[in-house]
Amino acid sequence: MYSLHSWIGLTAVIFYSLQLFLGFAVFLLPFAPVPLRAALLPIHVYSGLTIFATVIATALMGITEKLIFSLKSPAYSASPPEATFVNCLGLLLVIFGALILWMASRPHWKRPPEENVKVLRPTGETPEGTEAESTMTDGTNADKSDKRINSEAARKQNLKLDEAGQRSTM
Repeated sequence: MYSLHSWIGLTAVIFYSLQLFLGFAVFLLPFAPVPLRAALLPIHVYSGLTIFATVIATALMGITEKLIFSLKSPAYSASPPEATFVNCLGLLLVIFGALILWMASRPHWKRPPEENVKVLRPTGETPEGTEAESTMTDGTNADKSDKRINSEAARKQNLKLDEAGQRSTM
């Protein structure tokens, strides 16, 4: 535990364990309230991306440290084939990490918000402010075609809001 690689690696393992445990407890088990989940989701996402970047940095430091300590003749500074291989591997790791972080930060790669709303809403409940509220008189008498029409109306309204730029993409 004398090198920066060791310190950052141990930190990444500890934070990954905490992320896994807290993510399981808050998002998978049913006893966490929905407002708590909604409040912790941005922190959970940011923490996951930070842990991923930390793991990439730790891997880069680890392969470089191993090569520097194991190459005696020729030395690492003489650029033997092993050094070139490790440097190329390091560049590939950086490119991989950058692509993953770029994809994770793009809104069009994320799950559509309508799917999240459907999961969190009880079965048969319609979103507020849609045409479904005005067309349905009694929720118990609605058949499957009415529910399909109502969900299509809600989708159309969300598309209208999307086009106007009034709805966030989360």
